[in-house]
Amino acid sequence: MTQNSTVDVLISGAGAAGLTLAIELARRGVSFRLIEKLNDPFRGSRGKGVQPRTQEVFEDLGILDRIVSLGGAYPRQREYRDDGSVSESEVVLHEPPTPAEPYHLPLMVPQFLTEGVMRERLLEFGHRPEFGCELIGFEQDDAGVTARLNGQSGEETIRVRWLVGADGGRSFVRHALDIGFPGKTLGVRAIVADVVLTGLERDAWHRFGEGDMQRQIALCPLAGTELFQIQGPIPLEGEIDLSAAGLTALVSERTGRDDIHVRSVSWASAFNMNARLADRYRLGRVFLVGDAAHTHPPTGGQGLNTSVQDAYNLGWKLAAVAAGAPDALLDSYEEERRPIAAAMLGLATSLLDALKRGDLRRGREVHQLDIGYSESSLALEKPERRGGLLAGDRAPDAPLTGAAGQPRRLFELFKGTHWTLLGYEVEQAAVPPRPGLHIHRICQGGDVMDRGGHFREAYGLAPGDWALVRPDGYVGAIVASADAWTLEAYLANVGFEHDA
Repeated sequence: MTQNSTVDVLISGAGAAGLTLAIELARRGVSFRLIEKLNDPFRGSRGKGVQPRTQEVFEDLGILDRIVSLGGAYPRQREYRDDGSVSESEVVLHEPPTPAEPYHLPLMVPQFLTEGVMRERLLEFGHRPEFGCELIGFEQDDAGVTARLNGQSGEETIRVRWLVGADGGRSFVRHALDIGFPGKTLGVRAIVADVVLTGLERDAWHRFGEGDMQRQIALCPLAGTELFQIQGPIPLEGEIDLSAAGLTALVSERTGRDDIHVRSVSWASAFNMNARLADRYRLGRVFLVGDAAHTHPPTGGQGLNTSVQDAYNLGWKLAAVAAGAPDALLDSYEEERRPIAAAMLGLATSLLDALKRGDLRRGREVHQLDIGYSESSLALEKPERRGGLLAGDRAPDAPLTGAAGQPRRLFELFKGTHWTLLGYEVEQAAVPPRPGLHIHRICQGGDVMDRGGHFREAYGLAPGDWALVRPDGYVGAIVASADAWTLEAYLANVGFEHDA
């Protein structure tokens, strides 16, 4: 057994959550290892919906255009009825983008394609996952975590400052910590399979037997591939033949058609739907993210998105504490993210109930644009605001004009690992400049101007107000000019040195 030198963070699990966290740490220069017990990348489509808020995250991570180029919009659903009639309808609510919300349509991107782009991005920072490397034990103390790994070169022990379990619903990390995972089994077992088939056009999400949990089946063309995804409930007990012949027979039985043939199976799974939430997300120097912390039915396309945003929330906080910020900052991860997962469990479960009735429609509630942390200890308002944008809310986008005359976007100003301080109609900076803080004055004579009034409309600031935006695109603080002194204490609490 070999003993390896210290790194800051060990990430166990190289799915979407682990990859997001790795990218966040890599672009901040935090040392880490990303391990995955599987020998190869996951090759299924399971999390195929990329919601508008996650698209904003991917823009910040520098991968949105690549993701969009690989995927596509959700197709219309085509429902085949027993009487031979066919109807078509939209699966997702179509709303035009706005200046404050530039992305309004969920994307369909098979999970294996999304994770492939994320691995490419990680490689650009000089890192890659270690496949075939499993976490087999760990112990923690006040100073760090000692972890035992079993990899392709045998067993090794490493010492890290923090361990993050991104290792899925059956999380070894969660079990080892003996953290409860209460919830319920939802009494629904289903298959999902990625297949090559003939007999159906790729212009629609084909649905048969809607509202009948014995006969329902859906066949959806997977954007960016030649594959279809087959989904459907199956009996709670018994073996299911997931071969090409077995799936062809199942499709024929449920559709009443003998012209649909499954030619090959790329990936297939039979699973029981659960809604569960970990009792806690942090125990000492160990954290849970993604499915290790919460699991819910796939209805509504919330799982991958919630997992990515867990990691996006934790990454900048780990980096800040690694650089000297107070350890208490890490407590805000569970404080902010666990209530979000609890709400997602309720939403996904209610959407499952609607699906049982044959209703697949999804609206704004799945977009995750309204998620915020207004109750967080990191939300500061001076004076307290009575409406409009609040501290803790998602920071809206807005088109601006640079002093040099070129068009700018707020999201361009936010992009990166820094905090952003926005002063509206201010004459001078509220705090001195310092590393990791970008200060912009939005006014005539400032470095950016709000000529279209979009910033004023989205943020609702009075002249002289300041809005401090966190690295993850949420409003940390909104303070009036007379209270600008409170920003110094706030910045100190998140790791900035006073008058650095």
